[in-house]
Amino acid sequence: MRRGIMLGLIGALAVAAAACTPSVTVENQPPSADQPAGIAVSGVGTVSGKPDTLTMSFGVSVLADSVSDAVERAATRADAVIAALEANGVAEEDIQTTNYAIYPQYDWRNDQQVLLGYQVSNTVTAKIRDISAAGSTIDAVATAGGDEVIVSGVTFSIEDNEELISAAREAAWNDALAKGDQLAALSGVSLGTPTSIVESFATSGPPISWEEGIAGAADSALTPIAPGQQDVVVTINVQFAIG
Repeated sequence: MRRGIMLGLIGALAVAAAACTPSVTVENQPPSADQPAGIAVSGVGTVSGKPDTLTMSFGVSVLADSVSDAVERAATRADAVIAALEANGVAEEDIQTTNYAIYPQYDWRNDQQVLLGYQVSNTVTAKIRDISAAGSTIDAVATAGGDEVIVSGVTFSIEDNEELISAAREAAWNDALAKGDQLAALSGVSLGTPTSIVESFATSGPPISWEEGIAGAADSALTPIAPGQQDVVVTINVQFAIG
């Protein structure tokens, strides 16, 4: 009886020891479809260029005693703004209405809500492709819109960017290839042919704001516009086989 108890105790201790001992398994499995063998690197290429397009919002905001008066005045001012844009070389297809709103304006006086009138806003977004003429275009719009004009949202872009993208792509590839060669040399293998290439690109530049009031700008110096430089950045992710 005692012998059976001892054997049972030894067996239980063996099971407990096995449970407390860490298990390490080494498997030499071929790569799966999700994790192919090879060297994966990212390459980045950056090329700077001068923006060729300026996009801005132009519009009017009118307050009147009645909706009909506000709508009529806003329409007249907005037509003048659009006419000024077109007269300064902005193409009709580059002008797009982006906001139109009518809403009452209230004020609190002696703990009572008092109707001030009705606000009508009409805004278009315009692309100015001749940046050298941007300042005079803005001033012409300011004159056309008068004290009810709205100008905001300066954005520069490079729309004719194929040459810049091509140059940045080549720089990104050279960067990826150099990294792949180095990793292959460090690991003692030879770099094979690329099996996968994924590309993405973006443009970047310093944030630009233009908030100075422009009513009466035509009576002052020409509004200065400085486009600066923008970066075109191409990133490629490359998977190389191991030769």
